[in-house]
Amino acid sequence: MSATISLAEVRPAVGRDRLRLAGGVLAGPVFVVSALAQGLTRDGFDFRRHPVSMLSTGTLGWLQIATFLVTGALCVGAALALRRSVASTWVPRLLLLWGLGLMAAGVFAADPADGFPAGTPRGPGQISWHGGLHFLAAAVAFVSLIVATFVVARQGRPWAVASAAVGAFFAVAWAALIAVPGPVAMVAFGVAVTAGWAWVTATFGRALRRD
Repeated sequence: MSATISLAEVRPAVGRDRLRLAGGVLAGPVFVVSALAQGLTRDGFDFRRHPVSMLSTGTLGWLQIATFLVTGALCVGAALALRRSVASTWVPRLLLLWGLGLMAAGVFAADPADGFPAGTPRGPGQISWHGGLHFLAAAVAFVSLIVATFVVARQGRPWAVASAAVGAFFAVAWAALIAVPGPVAMVAFGVAVTAGWAWVTATFGRALRRD
């Protein structure tokens, strides 16, 4: 009887974990496709000058806000499921912070600046309280992702090499954008974010295949 009850409890839990991991796998493609579609169609947006966060501004800003909230929530759910799928205790925690950082970046929207949305004066503009919190949320997410890649890299497996490469590229691109902002740095950072999302997708996908 106790064995039957145990199996009845375990199977739904495993099913929920697989569903959450599948959501984490989808989060990256959803974010990247949404950002590309918006960036290529919204008037005044330029990937060479504007970070994706600025898509949160203007009358259509709710699209990017929703993208932050939905993909962040998917990553939070997947990170909670990941705790029962990997030996490391830190990787799930760090990916949980990544998801929470994305959600906070959606709650606290970025500020208009540098000609976007259309009609906004050129230049950096003023940073509001919610814009400051947006930068803080993004920093938490970015640092968490970078550290997570290096935690995985310490495991010494083939996947570790790719993880270290993604983490190093992300860190260097982010530092370059802060130190020497410009079109090259902005595009490089966009590529780094895409690589980071690819790593997140692959990490949740590997856990899903093991379950």
